[in-house]
Amino acid sequence: MKLPLRIALLGVMVTMSVTNTFAEDAYQKKRQQMLAEIKQMVEMTKSYTGNVSLDKQVEEAMMAVPRHKFVPPDSQQYAYENTALPISHKQTISQPYIVALMTDLAAVTSESVVLEVGTGSGYQAAILSELASHVYSIEIIEPLGLEAKSLLQDLGYDNVTVKIGDGYHGWSEHAPFDAILVTAAAEHIPEQLIQQLKPGGRLVIPVGKQGQAQSLRILTKGADGEIEQRDVLSVVFVPLTGKH
Repeated sequence: MKLPLRIALLGVMVTMSVTNTFAEDAYQKKRQQMLAEIKQMVEMTKSYTGNVSLDKQVEEAMMAVPRHKFVPPDSQQYAYENTALPISHKQTISQPYIVALMTDLAAVTSESVVLEVGTGSGYQAAILSELASHVYSIEIIEPLGLEAKSLLQDLGYDNVTVKIGDGYHGWSEHAPFDAILVTAAAEHIPEQLIQQLKPGGRLVIPVGKQGQAQSLRILTKGADGEIEQRDVLSVVFVPLTGKH
């Protein structure tokens, strides 16, 4: 017997809903496993980083953002493994542990205005958007930046503004910033970024040449403008590019 079209369509919608629910449940479990591995690495590296645990809100952000949306379709099965993955235009999405650590070191709050240099896939910006008042993100590779901007908009991250440009020089129009995160390695720390950091703010940046030792460094600007800095951890990042 032929079913009425309305009933048939309803059956399809119910099937799709159940399938989507199962898929989201699977990703939820994978995110839980990812977070467990991140917390284990935080414990293992605490003598280097000084972080004995992640801020609870950082953990919640790592659980909330669908990392599988920020990687190519053929890599989605690996999205919640604690490893960096290749994305388009010869770039990478950072290891979840590094994303969580950099976010934690930046000490972002609900009132923070944050600058991110190197939008990449948009994943780090999405994590920051869960914590900050607003995130300004700059990407020098135009097609990559446009892809990330579109994805962030589609996923509802409306407190992220993406610009195509050379992030080495920061974004003076929206400075000063409570926190600045750089997601590519600079051979030296750009003075413009230090200038655009608010007193009391933090700059988290990998420093070093590609193919040589790189170090994740945190700079804190005092009320008097003095800069304190320390190296946190050995890392490997793609180089910061631009006309500098």
